[in-house]
Amino acid sequence: MKALLCKQYGPPESLVLEDVPRPAPPGEGQVLLRVRACGVNFPDLLLIENKYQERPSLPFSPGAEVAGDVAAVGPGVANGIREGDRVIAMIGSRGFQEETLADATRCVPLPDSMDYATGAAFTLTYGTSYHALVDRARTAPGETLLVLGATGGVGTAALDIARNLGARAIAAGGSDAKLEAVREIYGVRDTVNYATAEEPFKDRVNRLTDGRGADVIYDPIGGEAFQQALRCVAWEGRILVVGFAADGANLPQARTNLLLLKGSSLVGVFWGRFTREAPERSARNFDTLFGWYADGRLRPHISHRFRLDEGIEALRAVAERRVVGKCVVVMDG
Repeated sequence: MKALLCKQYGPPESLVLEDVPRPAPPGEGQVLLRVRACGVNFPDLLLIENKYQERPSLPFSPGAEVAGDVAAVGPGVANGIREGDRVIAMIGSRGFQEETLADATRCVPLPDSMDYATGAAFTLTYGTSYHALVDRARTAPGETLLVLGATGGVGTAALDIARNLGARAIAAGGSDAKLEAVREIYGVRDTVNYATAEEPFKDRVNRLTDGRGADVIYDPIGGEAFQQALRCVAWEGRILVVGFAADGANLPQARTNLLLLKGSSLVGVFWGRFTREAPERSARNFDTLFGWYADGRLRPHISHRFRLDEGIEALRAVAERRVVGKCVVVMDG
């Protein structure tokens, strides 16, 4: 089978497409999947550069989330998955290959209403954003939500979910063209470009909220954007720490006096651990999300699709911030 491999750590250009042996038969609690599509995410870039908290042994293929067909079922699989089922799987890595093994407990049925590409683009971003906004922030109807990195995968999912929670969203990003795209896709009224020097974005947010600030701030960026967020959060607001895309090597520090003055909270969001610690709650979250999707209430956006032999370009598109929403590698072209 074909696989896009990381054989030495480095940028996307260091990956190689090779013929490799098919995976071994599934072991205890595992299933073998024929991969139909694989989502491309920012952590994939960190993984191939050895900058992520998880470090698979070399060689490996990146790709944390896949959608495909169950080709074989190992012993001890107790969640009802059978050969031939369409599933979404969260696997951490080994997605940029034509077949892969997955723990059955990390698989969910792919709804009949959802195609493979959408399924591969859905779990990480929508699972993270729903957990953040509902479980961690308890976002209420009528509250104002500021989404940093609003044109990326988790950002667009947060905007999409916010519409269904009845929250008012302000989309913040670094590109006017991409912000205009999310304005059209998700009906966002207010946007803020934090890359412009005309006005500090904290001032723009405070002006848009009549000086109150944002009740919930969704931050997958970190860096200077986080420092600005500390200064435009509302009284008793919640700042969701989702990631550090701006600079993972130099994590931002929070001045505690700013939290005290606003009575605000810093709230960590680690969706991957949440799915392991509370699998039943995670499953209920997906029941809600899949129901919304079937009812036409969610609009997952895929701006770029690539074949497996174009996987390097797929990762480069994410690295160069060309993607609005998600980028997907589709095995069948």
